[in-house]
Amino acid sequence: MFDDDVRYRALSARDPRFDGHFFVAVTSTGVYCRPVCPARVPRRENCRFYPSAAAAEAHGYRPCLRCRPELAPGHASVDARGRLARAAAARLEAGPLDEGGLAALAVELGVTDRHLRRVFRDQYGVTPVAYAQTRRLLLAKQLLTDTRLPVTEVALAAGFGSLRRFNALFQQRYRLKPSSLRRRGARPTDTLTFLLAYRPPYPWAPLADFLGQRAIAGVEHLDGDVYRRTVALRRGERLHRGWLAVTPVAGKDQLRVTLSASLAAVVPEVLTRLRWLFDLDCQPEEVAGALGELAQGWPGLRVPGAFDGFEAAVRAVLGQQITVRAAQTLAGRVASRLGEPLDTPFPELTHTFPEAATVADADPEALGKLGILRARVGAIQALARACADGGLVLAPGAPVDATLERLRALPGIGDWTAQYLALRALSWPDAFPASDYGVLKALNERSPARARRRAEGWRPWRAYAVLHLWQRLADQSASQATGGAGR
Repeated sequence: MFDDDVRYRALSARDPRFDGHFFVAVTSTGVYCRPVCPARVPRRENCRFYPSAAAAEAHGYRPCLRCRPELAPGHASVDARGRLARAAAARLEAGPLDEGGLAALAVELGVTDRHLRRVFRDQYGVTPVAYAQTRRLLLAKQLLTDTRLPVTEVALAAGFGSLRRFNALFQQRYRLKPSSLRRRGARPTDTLTFLLAYRPPYPWAPLADFLGQRAIAGVEHLDGDVYRRTVALRRGERLHRGWLAVTPVAGKDQLRVTLSASLAAVVPEVLTRLRWLFDLDCQPEEVAGALGELAQGWPGLRVPGAFDGFEAAVRAVLGQQITVRAAQTLAGRVASRLGEPLDTPFPELTHTFPEAATVADADPEALGKLGILRARVGAIQALARACADGGLVLAPGAPVDATLERLRALPGIGDWTAQYLALRALSWPDAFPASDYGVLKALNERSPARARRRAEGWRPWRAYAVLHLWQRLADQSASQATGGAGR
């Protein structure tokens, strides 16, 4: 994207737009930093630049303790090769690979093992295995710094198979003992706290309002500037359940994340899903350049993703042809009827959303008694069966065209629902639900075909254009009703 002289100028200016795009290693100290590091800017001749933290570590540098490279925002790639590499990286960051390793991941992403390795090295400067090892070490460093988890639990949560291997690799790579990162005087608690960085600007209110208006009763809740939800993540045969809370940090380009201690074993996956949900890897400057005047009203506006793709899909099907509020009510009934109760410190959080297999195996008549039309029941259960069987993956990194095709082949799912799920569940930045009521109204169009033609100039960031169009309507009216769209 830019040469080393440009990188050095960005480092000298501590420009947050470049944070996460590269890392700078300093030969005189043996440390690598983010371009926003508050330390004194090193001499140009002492700087070496790398595309990833893993590449810097592969050349023998250790992470800075001031700017903390593990907090750097990631990339929202739109080109095919970049998106493939980012999808693989996100899967590696979410935790250890399942049986089959990288070869199985390549099959899941629809490419050959060899092609995945080649694309990954081009993007990050290291092999997937080296990248995964660095991410595990950086996560362990973050856990040691930000939590009071015992070192053994830190090693396991970060994906290390043994404490001995973790201690040896940590000391070899970082020349530190894990215990040296512990904050003095800190006491163990029953929660875990983390910081997630983003590139400014980041208007929190519109995204929080969007999630709050669609929050599923018992599962999600927006309390002022704090978004909370319950969590149920399956790792192997074990289901990990708990709760989380997210809120912006005043004066910093970060979100504070609080997790219940019961989620310690799945921290990598929880944090990865939160990056998707809050679109933390967005590159606002690139988006604004493509959208032009449309983006001026709300600079940095984010596309809300999905913490759980299946949950978002059920919510989308329920929202067909009804209002947002009505869909919210029905989703809450599904959670209460099929979800599992969960004890939390918050009276608004009472259940976890049911897994796909639970919904697929539910009695159709019981779902109908919740007020769901028969056709919607059939669509939801067909969707649930496809997800439960593994034929449909609703998460960033899934092949977009193939996933859209599978969605449209399901009963009761048309182009609007498929594109909406591409926008939210797949985090596809070029998704465009042209038939959406709000999109058509904001464009003053009646024809989805004409709306698509008008949106061509916004590629490859049409999903962000959709959010700006929705926000334009929200700004024009106090009412949040969406008529027939029911988003």
